[in-house]
Amino acid sequence: MNRRLAVIMDPLAGIKGQKDTTVGLLREAARRGYEIHYAQPGDLSLRDGRVRIATQRLEIGTDDYAWYTLGASATLTAHDLDVVLMRKDPPFDMEYVYTTYLLEELERDGVLVVNRPQSLRDANEKLFATRFADVAPPTLVTRRHHDLRAFLGEQGDIVLKPLDGMGGTSVFRVKAGDSNTTVIFETMTSRETRFVMAQRYLPEIAAGDKRILLIDGKAVPYALARIPAPGESRGNLAAGGRGEGRPLSAADERIATRVGPILREKGLLFVGLDVIGDHLTEINVTSPTGMRELDKTFSLNIAAWLFDAIETRLEAEP
Repeated sequence: MNRRLAVIMDPLAGIKGQKDTTVGLLREAARRGYEIHYAQPGDLSLRDGRVRIATQRLEIGTDDYAWYTLGASATLTAHDLDVVLMRKDPPFDMEYVYTTYLLEELERDGVLVVNRPQSLRDANEKLFATRFADVAPPTLVTRRHHDLRAFLGEQGDIVLKPLDGMGGTSVFRVKAGDSNTTVIFETMTSRETRFVMAQRYLPEIAAGDKRILLIDGKAVPYALARIPAPGESRGNLAAGGRGEGRPLSAADERIATRVGPILREKGLLFVGLDVIGDHLTEINVTSPTGMRELDKTFSLNIAAWLFDAIETRLEAEP
């Protein structure tokens, strides 16, 4: 009997089949014979203690520009499902949190949810990296302008990030003496009513912000270095960065080894670490990307490694 998989993701019309990581994952699932169903977060509901998902059957094709066909509608419960892939992009707002609560009910009823819903809530992509301060740059999380000014005075050159952003959105670099410092602090903290992360600026960003993918706690042996565009301090591909594949350095491997066992313990099967130079800057657990670029550059099939891990978990269930 074929396994059945539901994927929770953004609207299909906005997905780029030639580069999107979720498309690569779904192609591997189709290759393995999974019956695939598509839904958005709003398609989940809870009635009398049972979660239901209003889905459409999803057929996956090989043409990157016409990569899917939608089929019949269905309402699925935990009894109907083996795996749910949660691949909804941030923002990580309360609607995202509520979605993880519903997914957690599916998990309690025996469905494998990737990544684990509780860990999606607990492992904020910015804050979780601070747990590994020994491999991270100097970091401050605060609402207070006084603290930010003191940190800027210590470091001389910092980067400010919102705690709920992605793709380099609203990331600011601030140097000591910058005449825009006050307005940047006001904007980022919404006048001291919102937490912000500050990290020491790492000049190694010029050589790339490396994305390292971990499958069930083990690193893929290559990283995708995202090189900033001229005049930019952000390497994110969404901000115009250029991707370049590289073997992991000794420092990359050390960071992955440091973080990997904790990710595995938390049921985070598919994770992207962001590393600049020898420093861990973020841990991406919601919908990490970069897989397709690494596959193409190094003739890999990273999705197969993930589904091997998924099927090991499924086969271990009673």
